[in-house]
Amino acid sequence: MGMERLERKKISGQHYYYYSRWEWRHGKCRRVWQKYLGKLEDLVRAAEGGPDPDYAEIFEFGLPSALWLECRRQGVVEVIDRLCPKRRQGLSVGEYVALAAVNRAIRPVSKKAMWEWFAGTSLRRCLPEVQEGMLTSQRFWDHMDLVSAEQAAQAWAEIITGVISREGVDLSRVSYDGTNFYTFISTFNSRSSLAVRGKNKQGRSNLRQISYAVFCSREGLPLFYDTYEGNRADAREFPLMVERFHGFFQGLSGLKEQPVVTVIFDKGNNSRANIELLDRLNLDFIGALKLGGYRDLTLVSNRDPRWGPCTKPDLEGVRTFSVEKMVYGKARRLVVAFLPELHASQRQTLEKDLEKALRRLAALGDRLEARARGEICGGRPPSEESIRRECARILRRPFLRDIVAVEVTPGPRLRYAWSAEHLQQISDTWLGKKILVTNPKAWSDEEILEAYHGQFVVEHLFREMKNRERPNWWPLHHWTDHKIRIHTFHCTLALLLRALIHRRVRQAGMNISIGRLYKELNNLREVVNIYPAVRRKKERRKTVLSKRSELQQRLMQVLGLSDQLF
Repeated sequence: MGMERLERKKISGQHYYYYSRWEWRHGKCRRVWQKYLGKLEDLVRAAEGGPDPDYAEIFEFGLPSALWLECRRQGVVEVIDRLCPKRRQGLSVGEYVALAAVNRAIRPVSKKAMWEWFAGTSLRRCLPEVQEGMLTSQRFWDHMDLVSAEQAAQAWAEIITGVISREGVDLSRVSYDGTNFYTFISTFNSRSSLAVRGKNKQGRSNLRQISYAVFCSREGLPLFYDTYEGNRADAREFPLMVERFHGFFQGLSGLKEQPVVTVIFDKGNNSRANIELLDRLNLDFIGALKLGGYRDLTLVSNRDPRWGPCTKPDLEGVRTFSVEKMVYGKARRLVVAFLPELHASQRQTLEKDLEKALRRLAALGDRLEARARGEICGGRPPSEESIRRECARILRRPFLRDIVAVEVTPGPRLRYAWSAEHLQQISDTWLGKKILVTNPKAWSDEEILEAYHGQFVVEHLFREMKNRERPNWWPLHHWTDHKIRIHTFHCTLALLLRALIHRRVRQAGMNISIGRLYKELNNLREVVNIYPAVRRKKERRKTVLSKRSELQQRLMQVLGLSDQLF
């Protein structure tokens, strides 16, 4: 049985205090340990709360830690290092790629600014050997050169195979879409064939652009991607992507069994050749058809008795009916859907277009009347043909020519009238409709419509990549095809990591958006208090986390974070 004592010792005329423990050993009471406490004034200061820290250092903790831990779970570094080995010197290729991906998933910076970002995060404890000279732009470019496009594709295949196997990813519904990103690559740069001018989806057709397409799971996880020339049309790229996607999954050796995949795509990728390709590959699909190609279904009144209501909560107010028709040489199932929200939006747009067109026609008619009265004399007099061309420009928006009747009489003068009956007829037939084509016979109309609406995950992914608050693609400071492809690998890996942590949170029953998740994790900071040195010792450092809300505490638990994570 032991006892503890507070001892005072006199050393060189000064009194010092020690906290010690004594125990009986071999019949004698002996001191087994002691701890130095200091002088009397040190004890008083400690009782009053101890010395104040000199200063504090604050580091990003929540997001970097969660994403780096996800990298470790999925073995990202190990896979890349095995495929791209290098001499054991400094950081490995996999660590460079993982750092670039984590940065892309949080707040992308140029490679030149990577050290500044890294030094302000808790990742410095994951990679304590990292020094400023290791994170220069040249070091990143050197290591990007060590990864070929083929190795990047193989690494992605192994990583996604592991994700699918470990996480139980649902592959029954896979959405496909493509987009493009404008660049500031010089017109005279001949080292990139990917960056070319085309119709840019952000209105920057004056710049060279790069196209990007991706297949996503229904939970928003990117499964397969490709980068291609910016002037290639979506419908031309679709068959190439489908064949590569099919071959990609056929070659995944880590899956226990090949999944039955239903590919979902929008009407921009619809063509006879594309549908026939899906038939040859035995892939189920759900696509959208253009209303103008199936007028008999489009002209069905919204009050027709064939419409049946949907019962699922997220399809409230939606009505559907299905028919079987010959489409692209085979009998296929068509699902016609009426969506009240789409109808209201399209009706409002049509009414605004009509109002604007009527104002412009009225102004044109007034000018013609003023010229006939002699109030306008200058300029070249308009001809009847030029007036008809101007009216065609005014009525170029959808349905306006069916609603507004225009007559140009000698003078020339303009007469016009619009028909409320025609407006109502268009509203009752064309507006609010979607026509879907599919080959899964066992699914209900609701399941087919719900699956098609699930394509929003790809559109949401593209919005995230182009988001100015937390972008993924920009900045792009590369101008060769190889580095652009490796840049795409970094960005897609970042999307995967981001989707995985969001998926874990949702699976835990926390229904929060990716924006809210990022906000909460970003507010989790690591605070290092620096205390003054005592008696020639080094300064003392004490690490704590910033104050956590109940939601943040739950997020830490779900994502596997803790104060001593690394």
